Amino acid sequence: MDSDTDESGRRKGGRRNPFKQLEQLRARADAVTDGINFAREDDRSLEASRERLSKVLKRYEDLKDRLSRDSDKMIYERLLKDFEAARVAQSEEILLEAEQWNDGLLATIRERVHMEADRKAMGQTGMPLDPHFNEKPSYRIGNKVLFCLEGSRIGIQYETSFAGEPCETFHCVLESKSFLEKLTVIEHTIPFFLPIREAENDFLSSNAMKFIDYVGALLQSYVDRREQVRLIKELYGNQIGELFHSLTYNLIEFVLDDFDW
Repeated sequence: MDSDTDESGRRKGGRRNPFKQLEQLRARADAVTDGINFAREDDRSLEASRERLSKVLKRYEDLKDRLSRDSDKMIYERLLKDFEAARVAQSEEILLEAEQWNDGLLATIRERVHMEADRKAMGQTGMPLDPHFNEKPSYRIGNKVLFCLEGSRIGIQYETSFAGEPCETFHCVLESKSFLEKLTVIEHTIPFFLPIREAENDFLSSNAMKFIDYVGALLQSYVDRREQVRLIKELYGNQIGELFHSLTYNLIEFVLDDFDW
């Protein structure tokens, strides 16, 4: 009898509660459903982001088209003539090593353009000058060429490249009212979406050499990113369904087409 009672107790104690099992199954189902809902929310959020990005890029392209019309083309053509005239008038192009590009050289260039402007302003074009200042050299430092332009202006020509092949040439013109006053950017052909004004505010008033170098690096980095995207399109265009990028190519997103690897 005792053994029967013990066996019955064990059966009762080992019996599972069906309501508890049901609650556990519901909890598991809710967890799975929450995961699915979360994934769906992620998908919807990603699609919404892509749609917003697509609209922003379209507005950027429209703005870029408007800003690159007649006025910018006129500036580009005029600066092209100014730089070409300076190239024709130059006595030589001096190739500089890294250590030769310094504040002292930049001060010499500034002094040269101001002396020439003052001489012409006083009508002393026939007045003999120090032979050193009568020369009109240009200075090449890496991908930059510095010219002494008319009217106490300093012109910087930025020559970009990709994979050893030349790309666009950009121009930036600096001017100061006197040798002792700070330089300012008066004209340039740098794309409007690159932070040229921020660079001017951050560097030009305190360190013109740093500004010139920074703009050169900024332009070359922009061209590198743009050309890399172009190369990806050429090589893998048949595998890419969608490709989005900002105007500066700092933000790049692409979606691969579904296919068997």
